[in-house]
Amino acid sequence: MGSRCTLNAIAPARVLRGCQAWQQAQVAIAGLTARPLVLGRSGATAPMRARLLDDLAGGGLKPVAAELRFDCCEEDLGALAPRASQAQCDGVIAIGGGKVLDAGKLLAQRLGLACISVPTSAATCAGWTALANLYSPQGAFRGDVALERCPDLLIFDHDLVAQAPGRTLASGIADAMAKWYEASVSSGESSDGLVQQAVQQARLLRDLLLLEGQAALANPGSDSWARVAEASALTAGLIGGLGGARCRTVAAHAVHNGLTQLSETHGSLHGEKVGFGILVQLRLEELVGGNRLAAQARRQLLPFFRSLSLPVALAELGLANAPLSDLKQVCSFACRPDSDLHNLPFAVSSDDLLTALVSTTTAAVATPRQS
Repeated sequence: MGSRCTLNAIAPARVLRGCQAWQQAQVAIAGLTARPLVLGRSGATAPMRARLLDDLAGGGLKPVAAELRFDCCEEDLGALAPRASQAQCDGVIAIGGGKVLDAGKLLAQRLGLACISVPTSAATCAGWTALANLYSPQGAFRGDVALERCPDLLIFDHDLVAQAPGRTLASGIADAMAKWYEASVSSGESSDGLVQQAVQQARLLRDLLLLEGQAALANPGSDSWARVAEASALTAGLIGGLGGARCRTVAAHAVHNGLTQLSETHGSLHGEKVGFGILVQLRLEELVGGNRLAAQARRQLLPFFRSLSLPVALAELGLANAPLSDLKQVCSFACRPDSDLHNLPFAVSSDDLLTALVSTTTAAVATPRQS
């Protein structure tokens, strides 16, 4: 019996992980590029990037430093492409958070260059995936781009990642947990063995994060921290690669995309908005889909998210006084015809989403977040 042929970009060609992974990667980097464009953005990581640039130059490479002005957006990419070409760069090394990593991957694909990702936090799995999210210069989500391949080299250096604020790991935990809540829905009744295995891996990922998430945040650099950080930044990406389009985003990420349309939410991290989106998705499954187990799952997540100081209410995303028109804008964008929200196994209208959005907030504000 035959099956339809599928093509998945599953994983980076090489992954180096652990303490001092950056130092150990120098030979591998030199094998991919001699004159890399080294891309970054955050002022907080600028001293770190300066040290890494020195390491590259000390190894005989001729790195060209560049910075994003905004998020991963066409305005930045349009300016960086000719600069990389004029400098005769033969590779891109993206050092930073998810939006820097996405920009590096997309730029490398467009220019046909080697791509190396160096996450500086475990806030997303962007260092792994063959996917890039595009935003406006103001930070509003515009759409995603499927890439031809994952990075040629992913360097997940524990020493670098451990320097990131704990908030980034909490955000990564929420983003990674969405794999289970979304993949278990988007996979449907798939008979594809790899999809089924990816979904079960997403369940194991969720269980690990529930069991060790608090300990990881409390003990940076510990064994628990390493397991949780790698689960958030690496395993979550593997699940998306292995399961393909059937194991990716549903309502949780669609809610994130809608929330980014409001400038008030731009102070919240990607995973913080996605985590809130999980709660909204579960509320939708309960109210519209009639799934009683979704209500139980939501009650389980609320105290866990609070313990990690993750936002569980609109007020905690900067929308305490948001007018109804703004919330309708969020829902309208999240319910666009091509939105991943429609991977839910039942029809959802913008009004349905608004009800879930508001009732999730009402139920969640009873207990304040930990400071």
